[in-house]
Amino acid sequence: MAKTRTLYVCSNCGRQTPRYMGRCPSCNEFNTMVEQVQEIAKPSSSGGGGRSRLAGFPAMHPQPLDSITMEDAPRVLVPINEVNRVLGGGVVPGSIALIGGDPGIGKSTLVIQVSAALANTAGRVLYVSGEESARQIKMRADRMGLSAPDLYLITETNLESIMEHVRHYEPMLLVIDSIQTIYTEESESSPGSVSQVRECASRLQSLAKASGTMVFLIGHVTKEGAIAGPRVLEHIVDTVLYLEGDPFQTYRILRGVKNRFGATSEIGVFEMTGEGMLEVPNPSEAFLAERVTNAPGTAIAITMEGTRPLLVEVQALTSPTSFGNPRRTPNGMDINRLLLISAVLTKRFGLKLHEQDIFMNVIGGLKVDEPAADLAAAMALASSYYDKPLPADMAFVGEIGLSGELRAAGQLVARLREAEKMGFKRVVIPKLRRRMPDLPPGIKLVEARNLGEALAQAMPRD
Repeated sequence: MAKTRTLYVCSNCGRQTPRYMGRCPSCNEFNTMVEQVQEIAKPSSSGGGGRSRLAGFPAMHPQPLDSITMEDAPRVLVPINEVNRVLGGGVVPGSIALIGGDPGIGKSTLVIQVSAALANTAGRVLYVSGEESARQIKMRADRMGLSAPDLYLITETNLESIMEHVRHYEPMLLVIDSIQTIYTEESESSPGSVSQVRECASRLQSLAKASGTMVFLIGHVTKEGAIAGPRVLEHIVDTVLYLEGDPFQTYRILRGVKNRFGATSEIGVFEMTGEGMLEVPNPSEAFLAERVTNAPGTAIAITMEGTRPLLVEVQALTSPTSFGNPRRTPNGMDINRLLLISAVLTKRFGLKLHEQDIFMNVIGGLKVDEPAADLAAAMALASSYYDKPLPADMAFVGEIGLSGELRAAGQLVARLREAEKMGFKRVVIPKLRRRMPDLPPGIKLVEARNLGEALAQAMPRD
């Protein structure tokens, strides 16, 4: 009989300890340690003592760096430009990507579109579903008008069976929907547990590297928005993508948070329709489509998402509070940024926001984390407080310091070109330290050293 041992594994980060702990020492989360019984594997006769090589695939041997040629493995372009942008120019053969998002946000819809597109242009695709039957997937594909003879569907949750199908069909792309439903017979834990998710992801990673098959994993998320399972899952894969969006809006944002083969923080914008995910080639125009000009409390921020400049509408509403503690309710912006901006306006420029409830919203379901959107948020707050609209042809770029000074934002030329393309004539920016070449000729720069000067330029007192 094989020897066993009892371990306690953190369900959040995967930390293992020999005894129970109420708080994980790695991620500092409470009540996440789960008891697991593991078998102690005997060392193999070959002396490896670890997982055996994947049967059916050639062994990998060390190669000199200078002998490795890039022509052997070019990127595979996806016939969906927004997906290519996030992946850094296509899918790298032998790579493994993890796609997460809230339930019902459209993960399976987007992946089946990508699978059908690649099956029609690049080669055979094997779509493995552990949650839906092949008929259910076929119904979704018919609704979106997809047809791909080289797209193979199967409902399977056993990893060993999936490996056999991969050896038999030799797909160019393997899709697992979802990783939390897959289990391996080498582990006695239930599907979705920390050890099962980690082991299955490691086996799939070895499969991708040994065979050159591209692997897409769809993952569930927790109530906090993080991908369910151990944190090591995100370290195993090459690319981590999140599909975000307001469930009450039609726009979806595919965001790259990790990419070993390209830039991170790139986004792709889609519109959820009955025919599936449609690309939005000009997100700025989409986010400003329903903008109401000459309305108090609205300002246009020019943000950067990866290498793409976006114009988004920031709305603010201030109202006298009827409670002891005024409310601060942001949507699409970090509450700490809102607290900082409101404190600077109150302390440095005399706005009595400590007596006001503040509500802030970024239109379109986009989440703006860039500090360069601070100036637009502050201008929207001041516009609502004074009940005075900002100029309709003016946009804002700049970070706000604690003393009210404005700090420069990067990639200013790209931001200004996007504003010019959308028809804006003036942009309020921090004071330039040096003259910049290649500035768009149709944009007038309004430079300000601090927030007070920006307020005076945008809302001059009568």
